Amino acid sequence: MKNTILLLLMTFVTMNLSAQDESPWPELDKSVLDVAMYPMKAQWRNHLKEADRHTQPKVRVVYSRPLKKNRDIFGGLVPYGKEWRLGANEATLITFYQPVRIGESSLNQGTYTIFATPQRDQWTFYISTEKGIWGNANRDLSKTVAALTVPSKNIKETREAFSMTFQEIDDLGVNLVVSWENKEVALPIHFNPILYSPMDASPMDVAHYPEKSAYLNYLEGDEKNIEPKIDVRYSRPYKKGRNIFGDLLKHGDVWRIGANESTEMTLYQDIDINGIKIHRGSYALYAELHEDTWDLIFSTDLPSWGNANRDFTKDVARVTISATQEDEVVENLSIIFKDQEEGLVNMIIAWDK
Repeated sequence: MKNTILLLLMTFVTMNLSAQDESPWPELDKSVLDVAMYPMKAQWRNHLKEADRHTQPKVRVVYSRPLKKNRDIFGGLVPYGKEWRLGANEATLITFYQPVRIGESSLNQGTYTIFATPQRDQWTFYISTEKGIWGNANRDLSKTVAALTVPSKNIKETREAFSMTFQEIDDLGVNLVVSWENKEVALPIHFNPILYSPMDASPMDVAHYPEKSAYLNYLEGDEKNIEPKIDVRYSRPYKKGRNIFGDLLKHGDVWRIGANESTEMTLYQDIDINGIKIHRGSYALYAELHEDTWDLIFSTDLPSWGNANRDFTKDVARVTISATQEDEVVENLSIIFKDQEEGLVNMIIAWDK
């Protein structure tokens, strides 16, 4: 059946071409597409020997290369003060194979589009996350993630074809050099960016016991003698309409009691839970989940990001506690302490019901 369909399609194309009497093959574009890569030898690393064969690319640009053809380019074909696609045809693409810094902006690895607004003595470059566009007309300015103004210079040589290349600065940086006609501009790209993480979807929080031990420096009188006994640092995921226990978290799962880093409990003195003694110190806290009980696991394997590949030899205690179903829905995972009597406190963990 597949062969029959293919045969019909080929017949249709042949008939169509015959009617138009035209070649199916595209002509060479007048502004040919080209690529520049840094380091340059990364383009042909499969032909290199020994260590050079493992050369990794850091930056690549794919751009169209119009010719000057006796035209006045800057201030003429490319007006000063007007944004330009840096070439012709499709928007020029720039790929960073690692995080970089452009001016004051840090960018993650990935593919972006790049534009520039030429002035007589300086150019402003723009990096955008918008892709799949032809030039820069009607581009979404809200997707610009970096902008940098750099000086331009006049050169003696008249460059016929629009050109891009890379000039190494040092191990931590490279210039993307753009040249056409008698102009040359260098955009510095740094490989040691400062990357700030966005707000976490499961923000971290801390529960203190006694609660006032979190702000001892503000207490007065006898309260200044309060000493911290327990701190619990944990990330607080949202329920977001999901069924948590028995669904998102299956019975039998070992859970970090939160998200991201493993929940960490710091004991400022020895404690006793159901007859099991746990010494002062810091522990990763996990729970093996069952329908009516949880097994709390105390581990000295810190730091850790959840339960994966946990070193079981560092588990120091396992305590079984009851789990109940309540009417109130708790949107964010929550941990609180409630005094019961002298020397006894409950740590209560709640999420969903």
